[in-house]
Amino acid sequence: MSNRVAIIGVGMCKFGELWDKSLVDITLEAGMYSIFDSGVRGADIDGLVIGNMSAGRFTGQEHLGAQAADIGGLGDMPAYSVEAACASGGAAVRHAYMAIKSGEHDVMLVLGAEKMSDVNQTEAMNTISVASDWEWEGMFGATFPALYAFMARRHMKEYGTTEEQLAMPTVKNHANAAHNEWAQFQRAVPIEVVMKSGLLADPLRVLHSAPITDGAAGLVMCREDLAKKYTDTPVFIESSEQSGDTLALHDRQSITTMNAVVNSTRSALKEANLELKDIDVFELHDSFSIGEIILTEDVGIAKKGEGGKVIEEGITQIGGKFPVNTSGGLKARGHPIGATGVAQIVELALQLRGDAEKRQVDGAEKGLAVNIGGTGATSIAHILGR
Repeated sequence: MSNRVAIIGVGMCKFGELWDKSLVDITLEAGMYSIFDSGVRGADIDGLVIGNMSAGRFTGQEHLGAQAADIGGLGDMPAYSVEAACASGGAAVRHAYMAIKSGEHDVMLVLGAEKMSDVNQTEAMNTISVASDWEWEGMFGATFPALYAFMARRHMKEYGTTEEQLAMPTVKNHANAAHNEWAQFQRAVPIEVVMKSGLLADPLRVLHSAPITDGAAGLVMCREDLAKKYTDTPVFIESSEQSGDTLALHDRQSITTMNAVVNSTRSALKEANLELKDIDVFELHDSFSIGEIILTEDVGIAKKGEGGKVIEEGITQIGGKFPVNTSGGLKARGHPIGATGVAQIVELALQLRGDAEKRQVDGAEKGLAVNIGGTGATSIAHILGR
């Protein structure tokens, strides 16, 4: 049996507030782009999986696997939908990886999609909040901005992280997204603007937070021995690992460390027989700027407490030692919840193929994506190789 699973096609729709498009429209667009990019025919695909957090609440539609196969004209193939809060996209990639690795499927279409702007902001925030511990957090008004604000304030107290450092992931990621045609916000943002934006939950401000986003992303994945049949530039998934932690922050030993991220990334590196220094480009889940700072530490790029310092020193910029979120990340590319984990893999595949244009990391051969659910109750890590 083949040791690796190949990614042979990638595609996305442009992320944003897509008032003139439905969930069906964006899902179909991402699927078609990835199929066209792969060179496969619809008849070659023998399975489909879609990641989505809460289409039933956002749009009124469930049963998305069957819907995606139907609108794509893909016949009666097995079609699955998976949910893991903000890690739903990563879970879809992992589901397909395991299905192909096991021999159950040969060629699969992987999708992630979320249409979030069809409800008002209060309804959207309530829907997002069910990814936390609703009984002990959401029911008492602890929204995700509030929960991440707890994490940020504690990080600042324990390690001296500054307000300037808290703004720096936003500045970096907007600069990267300026070169990403699929990104929601394709413009740079000065640090002064970030630091003067409205407060969400002290110390977090509006420009520390990922936006409400509509979007979809897609991959075509297959067995390694089939890849060359379709493309000369396959990218391989060298490891896929998932780990968990408590749903509620108050049950954790520390709210400035995501143990699920620590465990999933270490396991992924071990499975791929790599060290962190072997990774050339990273996509890390930055739903809030403090999230990127903490993940930078938990992945191992920075020592605990020095995530802000590492970003300040330029180590995570394109051209730095460990480039992070070349796509613009969730903050600037956008965060359509179910699509985010798939979009991370799309970016890494483009980087490893040398197709990332003005945001290209020179000579990128290995990439690591970390997609988390909630405040880190789920973490899914994938390592890709050229």
